Amino acid sequence: MEFETKAIHAGQESDPSTGAVIVPVFQTSTYQQDAIGKHKGYEYSRTGNPTRTALETCLAELEGGKYGLAFSSGLAATTAVFSLFGKGTHIVLGDDLYGGTYRLMEKVFTKWGISATYADVDTPGSFEEALTTKTRLIWIETPTNPLLKIIDIKHLAEVAKAARVLLAVDNTFASPYFQNPLGLGADIVVHSTTKYINGHSDVVGGAVVVNDEALYSELKFLQNAAGAVPGPWDCWLTLRGLKTLAVRMREHEKNAKCLAEFLAGHEKVAKVYYPGLAGTRDHEIAAVQMRGFGGMLSLEIVGDVAAVERFLSGLKVFLLAESLGGVESLVSHPAQMTHASMPEAERRKRGITDTLVRLSVGIENVEDLKADLENALRRI
Repeated sequence: MEFETKAIHAGQESDPSTGAVIVPVFQTSTYQQDAIGKHKGYEYSRTGNPTRTALETCLAELEGGKYGLAFSSGLAATTAVFSLFGKGTHIVLGDDLYGGTYRLMEKVFTKWGISATYADVDTPGSFEEALTTKTRLIWIETPTNPLLKIIDIKHLAEVAKAARVLLAVDNTFASPYFQNPLGLGADIVVHSTTKYINGHSDVVGGAVVVNDEALYSELKFLQNAAGAVPGPWDCWLTLRGLKTLAVRMREHEKNAKCLAEFLAGHEKVAKVYYPGLAGTRDHEIAAVQMRGFGGMLSLEIVGDVAAVERFLSGLKVFLLAESLGGVESLVSHPAQMTHASMPEAERRKRGITDTLVRLSVGIENVEDLKADLENALRRI
């Protein structure tokens, strides 16, 4: 089956008891057992729930993986992956990454005795140089947040395999429609399903997909033991959004590419970050490992913070808000929003300036979006 068909049917067979074509919301905490240890596949909804199983099965299919696990948030999914490793181990992360992941590592896992090194994603060989005998995991995002940098997954998978470490890829920005890291050699794929997978800004969730059975068993244990699982209603909403993922991603990309080209030639814009713009190393890599360039872009505003504030206040269609990936267009100021937990010196080192603005381009009419940006830029 092709992607669009899988998104609608994988793990979502008609309900055998009623014939309902949509997976029911199994709003239950527990399940009757015929005898001690004899049940129908479910015991307690922290451990497993039929609605959640449908979501996990579909996500695994779309990522080209064998096993999927759903979590209560993207950070809960990330926490499960980091929790595979214990005191004295080492993790290498790409330096351009979500501020929440940085906060989780620096404020939580380093206290538990895990050390971290941040490799410069722009420098060839930086990940190899960061590896030590204690390294157990390489963690990357691609495209990255917020600078939309592209990392060669296949090359890094070879580096990880040679070093006998795992490679995890946060695939949130690309979605399974545009990129499948497992097929490029990654061991673990992570998503904030809050974003494109759900696509309607009405539920929070996360997911992990793997191919290795032993790795799945470890992650399944952590999912159950820590208990950061989504409820059945959240799973149902995410499944509903997932059905239109392909249609939405095509529109997100079409609009984002149009706006990136418009902004790249604007006198009030110093720089545009979007892998769909030709003529860059990131574009060349993305064109090989992705099937499209996504709906996220960032731009540097000409001027200072005051100019950014005037720009933001002039937007009417783009809404100033955290998050991304919904059908509506959103704008954020990374330095004060998504990456505010990162120390200023670290932000500047990574290129997250006070004039950087991130756009999550929705699926509204692109001419309305362009006019909204133009009107706001006039205020600078």
